[in-house]
Amino acid sequence: MDIQRAAVVTYRGNAIENTHVAHVAVVDASGRLLARFGDPFRMTLARSAAKPAQALSVIETGAPERFGFDDADIALMCASHSSEDRHIERTRAMLAKVAAHESDLRCGGHPPLSDAVYRSWIKRDYTPTGVCSNCSGKHVGMLAGAQAIGAAMADYHLPDHPMQVRVKHVVADACGLRDDEVDWAIDGCNLPTPAFSLDRLARLYASLADGADTVEAGGGEIGDRVRALARIHRAMTAHPELVAGDGRYCTVLMNAFGGQVVGKLGADACYGLGVRASENTRRLGADGALGISVKIEDGNLDVLYMVVSEILERLQIGTSAQRAQLAGFHRPRMLNTQGVEIGHATFPFELQLA
Repeated sequence: MDIQRAAVVTYRGNAIENTHVAHVAVVDASGRLLARFGDPFRMTLARSAAKPAQALSVIETGAPERFGFDDADIALMCASHSSEDRHIERTRAMLAKVAAHESDLRCGGHPPLSDAVYRSWIKRDYTPTGVCSNCSGKHVGMLAGAQAIGAAMADYHLPDHPMQVRVKHVVADACGLRDDEVDWAIDGCNLPTPAFSLDRLARLYASLADGADTVEAGGGEIGDRVRALARIHRAMTAHPELVAGDGRYCTVLMNAFGGQVVGKLGADACYGLGVRASENTRRLGADGALGISVKIEDGNLDVLYMVVSEILERLQIGTSAQRAQLAGFHRPRMLNTQGVEIGHATFPFELQLA
């Protein structure tokens, strides 16, 4: 058992039960690597952590202005939501704005990411449909983007559809890559999903936070791309309840840090964080905002939240009171069915300065 490569080790009593390997990249807004653990260049499927870049491609079509999307709509476009009533209702409202129907969606229903919602559905014998998909906002965004560029809504999800061709270019460009440096697969929601070097995911999130800093500072000429990135940052941090849902990590994180940190989960334990510039980020050597990306090799989401929280603690991001709001995810109590504490976790990894 190679504990040296582990980011998290869990114990039951004094016996090691599991070891979890992670990869971490910390960069500044220019993409310069500041700190690392494991392989910061691991080719990584970003999954839903790529949603802000996919939303960027929709914004750059002019769709939000054409269809009257507000910040809450853009937050839902970036969401992996819990299928709460507010998420489903907003999806339906967005469909109405683009004169589309649920039958136009190419995502399917699935069990919700929220246990509370799942219990409610079971009691009601409820069958989820496309508007209930945790990716429903992203799909409506694609329908809007397709119309904005004069393409058909039909088959908007296929890799060779004009909207997806556009998405592929914008995602690569936002990560500072050529189109051929990004691999594509099919996500759980039926849309293409990108794979690229883990440090480029950190760069993407640094650009969201840096955009917010740039627009807030004002002065000089600010490009459309920067304004769009700032808008995504503002939407996600102002509406974290739409990005995830009650009790979910992304929502708790962004509520805790009050607009200073934007974060988004990707399936199978991938995470992206953008941290706005501050004395803490400058102390770490960042030129502008900070970007952090994490991938857990075995796809364990609970471990992912533990590692992300530990990194925020080690880098001293925000205040101790803000970080304390993540305690239930950072060091969750390991209890059996009788409420007896049966184990604990340790974090043997060390971030190496680049």
